[in-house]
Amino acid sequence: MIGAVHNSYATGCSTHEGLNRAFTIHGTHYLRISKNVVYGVKGHNIFIEDAAETKNIMSYNLVMKTMRSMSLLNTDSTPGSFWITHPDNSFIGNHAAGSDRYAYWYDLQEHAMGPSANKNICSENARVGEFRNNSAHSNGRYGLRIFHNMVPREYPCRSISRDFNKPSDPYHKNRPITANFNNFTGWKNGRNGAIAGKVGVVKFNNFKVADNKLAGIEFEEAHEFYLGDIETTGIFDALVIGRSKNGASMSGQRPHGVITPRTDGFSMRNIRFHNFNWGSAAAIGDCSHCFHEKPTDSGARTVRISNMTFTDVKKRIKYQSPRKGIFKDLDGTTTGQGPNSWATTYYKFHK
Repeated sequence: MIGAVHNSYATGCSTHEGLNRAFTIHGTHYLRISKNVVYGVKGHNIFIEDAAETKNIMSYNLVMKTMRSMSLLNTDSTPGSFWITHPDNSFIGNHAAGSDRYAYWYDLQEHAMGPSANKNICSENARVGEFRNNSAHSNGRYGLRIFHNMVPREYPCRSISRDFNKPSDPYHKNRPITANFNNFTGWKNGRNGAIAGKVGVVKFNNFKVADNKLAGIEFEEAHEFYLGDIETTGIFDALVIGRSKNGASMSGQRPHGVITPRTDGFSMRNIRFHNFNWGSAAAIGDCSHCFHEKPTDSGARTVRISNMTFTDVKKRIKYQSPRKGIFKDLDGTTTGQGPNSWATTYYKFHK
């Protein structure tokens, strides 16, 4: 609770077999946590506490075997190696492996809480700091999780309104701020390499994912800022591998490479899919979480795709319930039917 600490750091430390976290950042800004090793520690290991903390930098740390705790916060029963409640912090060159649940968990809060409680801090809508060159493997569920909402905009505590009379700048009253997640590698995670919940203009750039049991990358909702044919939210320049030669056992698994949102306004460009060549594994799936009772959307949303390549892929698209996803293939590299062709599931009325 000491505010800005521009000259403070924790560097080159080792924390192992602890019962209550490794580093807690609480009411603190501009702290640097760098080149530390954490092993076998219970609860969220590197922990941003009140959702008011900003401008802290976590770089080149190694965090392994994050363990659940039933005696700390409720969320510590599903711990993250990095628990991130305010997005305006930076994560650069970190490695996280073997967590009981998550590696990097953006568990963004509606407002700052605890001793820093402040209704004028709207964390889930704040700008996002740097996230680049991080990796996650062998975690119980997700390598990277963005949850629930990440909708960065100029005025985080103001609502979004669209001005239909100004199509060139429809959100001029509260413009989106782009959040770039760059150069992430996630493999052998129990569910996904990376998953995003409800997001604004969030871009996954140059991701590499492999051997993840449910999906390499998944987006649930991406529709707060819709700009028609302009690329906003999406996945760009990715390598997605179903199973590698790194000894992964994927028998009985039916993964997707990418699962797309149940909303419009999503793009995928320049993605290379490899080795989805067994059973019902597939490169692309539609309508994230439409099978769940809570979502009320029935699909029929359009995803724009281009420059897709498929190597040893048995099934390019596998539709999920309610089987109404629509893919607009801008260059024909997925359908083979030429530019601006379409892919959707078969129904007789489509003839």
